[in-house]
Amino acid sequence: MKILVIDDHALVREGLRQVLKGLDAQVEVLDAGHCGGAFELAALHPDLDLVLLDYHLPDMNGLTALNRFRREHPELPIIMLSGSVNVPIMRQVLARGAAGFVTKAALSAELLRAVRLVLAGEVYLPPELRPAPGVAPADAGQLAPQLTPRQEDVLYLLLDGRSNKDISQLLQLSDETTKNHVSGILRVFGVQTRVQAVLAAARHGYVKSAPSASP
Repeated sequence: MKILVIDDHALVREGLRQVLKGLDAQVEVLDAGHCGGAFELAALHPDLDLVLLDYHLPDMNGLTALNRFRREHPELPIIMLSGSVNVPIMRQVLARGAAGFVTKAALSAELLRAVRLVLAGEVYLPPELRPAPGVAPADAGQLAPQLTPRQEDVLYLLLDGRSNKDISQLLQLSDETTKNHVSGILRVFGVQTRVQAVLAAARHGYVKSAPSASP
């Protein structure tokens, strides 16, 4: 496993290196203090599995760097890091294709959870974007897209940050059936990615809830 860490603070890079060793003692962590060096490393290491990208870098805005990574390495998952909690930026970053957003105030265990989820091909949604039970967003009164009961069960688990594998186990569905339900949810909301579906669902008032156990 090979992960690239991009942050302009050496102590942060070293701290992240130590945290990432919690994934696997053999994980290889590359690091860069600026985007120029990061793009060079990404070109030299086409086998990268993940990038941790700081939003505030001296030579390039995080969104600009994300766009370039998405253009040059479209299959490479990116987790954005930031020292500040800015919900509009979180939404923008995820809408641009990041696989996750983690604040530097998060505990090491939360970062590892996010990394494991993204490495499994899923999207990590930060707590600030997970609707709290009983709290409806301002535009929840708009007509919500019509989902089937089973699609709603799947959606609630997506809101909880569950992977397709978790959903299949919890709802006793085949992997293919779960994948079809997720694809159906994307179509209903008119979006392209899981995270966009979660954000759209939150705007329509969907909150985390215990799904039924029926097949």
